[in-house]
Amino acid sequence: MILPKLVTTLRGYDRTQFTRDVAAGVIVGIVALPLAIAFAIASGVGPQAGLYTAIIAGFLISALGGSRVQIGGPTGAFIVIVYGIVQQHGVGGLTVATMMAGVILIALGLAKMGGVIKYIPHPVTVGFTSGIAVVIASGQLRDFFGLALESVPAEFVSKIEALAEHAGTADTASVILALSTVIIVQTAHRITTKVPSPFIALILTTGAAHLLHLDVTTIGSRFGVIDASFPAPQFPSVTIHTMLSLVGAAFAIAALGGIESLLSAVVADGMIGSRHRSNTELVAQGVANVVTPLFGGIPATGAIARTATNIRAGGRTPVAGLVHAVTLLLITLFAGQWASLIPMATLAGILMVVAYNMSEWRTFRGLLSAPRGDIAVLLTTFFLTVFVDLTVALGVGMVLASFLFIRQMGEATTVRSFTDEEDDRALRALDVPPGVLIYEIDGPFFFGAAEKFRDTVAEIERAPKVLILHVARVNVLDATGLGVIRDLVKQGRKDRTALILSGVHSQPMIALGKSDLLDEIDEDNLVPSLEAAVKRARELIAMRNTGGHPVQKAPGGA
Repeated sequence: MILPKLVTTLRGYDRTQFTRDVAAGVIVGIVALPLAIAFAIASGVGPQAGLYTAIIAGFLISALGGSRVQIGGPTGAFIVIVYGIVQQHGVGGLTVATMMAGVILIALGLAKMGGVIKYIPHPVTVGFTSGIAVVIASGQLRDFFGLALESVPAEFVSKIEALAEHAGTADTASVILALSTVIIVQTAHRITTKVPSPFIALILTTGAAHLLHLDVTTIGSRFGVIDASFPAPQFPSVTIHTMLSLVGAAFAIAALGGIESLLSAVVADGMIGSRHRSNTELVAQGVANVVTPLFGGIPATGAIARTATNIRAGGRTPVAGLVHAVTLLLITLFAGQWASLIPMATLAGILMVVAYNMSEWRTFRGLLSAPRGDIAVLLTTFFLTVFVDLTVALGVGMVLASFLFIRQMGEATTVRSFTDEEDDRALRALDVPPGVLIYEIDGPFFFGAAEKFRDTVAEIERAPKVLILHVARVNVLDATGLGVIRDLVKQGRKDRTALILSGVHSQPMIALGKSDLLDEIDEDNLVPSLEAAVKRARELIAMRNTGGHPVQKAPGGA
């Protein structure tokens, strides 16, 4: 059911919780201020875009979302995608891609895919998250060291080469500000937890740069004064060609946004002992990403760090998220011009800490001792994210992980033949008549296991009178498995071999029923057990000996 948590949490809402939510919302709004500006600038757009995104998307996600405490807005995970889109298609292309991604997220939510999208293999998520962290960190090196470099190339290798060429232009004041920011962000919580450490770093380093008249690059010197007003909506110019060229980017934004928002919601559930509505959350994320770009915003999703801050500050309903958005709006309208004084080195220091926290290097290192297939998925996703593109990395990582899963499932399915040499005791107990072969399939009979069965059956030197296929341990039968059975039926007509299926469960029986195979297999040749199959085999052999027709019916029942 698509029902926002705001509707249900307001039942029985009291003044005490309202006070806590307001306090939490103000704190999260202050935390979001430097992050929203930093993420926007790192993404290749102006600082206003980050603020507009945090305000509008943050409000919509809290108002319409399926989590009690989710805080939405721009996040570091999107930096790589957004920067690439802006470089290739411009801000207009980013607007269209983000809106397309919003429509995709709404469709996924309405199709009740919220529970499915969370099943992304762990090596894939760690690989692209760690890769994003490396790209974010590399993108901040210019401002962290104050390098005299007009622009930074988008491609990773070219970026590192350009930074290395200008290493001699490092500015001491910028380095000191950046390092001071990192130290304050990492240590300020030991002194006070009432004021967010990124905000403390922002105020102290900006004040120091201004009072000491440090000649460092600031938001104002690079982007001009932040417009202290709220933009009017602007609808982009959209063509079919533009939309087709942005399909890949839109799906990447939607996939990353859906994954990150639902993971954040799951983490929040564990912290407050609640349950989010995943489909409602996807719809809310989609609406936010459709509306926000109209006001100059960038992609948004649930932010794990800000959501956790909200919880620790006492927020327990979406009201806190609404207050967080209003807080940012008031800061933008009445103090936005002061943001132009913020040194770029300060934002670089904040993003360096964000990148470090995103890197999950301990988890990454731990996965290097996992099975070789998981290591291959991890490293492939990581290196493709860093050196190629996040869209490619997600696609290839998912495909590689899927192939790995298919191989593992195929290996889990066993095909066993009952022969005199291998299973003499079982054969004596069943009293199998001569001319009867028995094969047992244990596990899913799908395309990943079909070839194993074909290889086993290919070892038959002489066509039997009756072939028994025991499938009591098969709970999944797909189209390829059906094709194998159909081939056995066809070959049986040529060799005058009857096919008996024993122990067919509900899903395989439904699959057989939806195909035309049940019209070709005699109903009496579908039996409940191996013992019944051997009994039926005797009957068929007796019919054959007396001139009957033990083989399967021809198509059409002839």
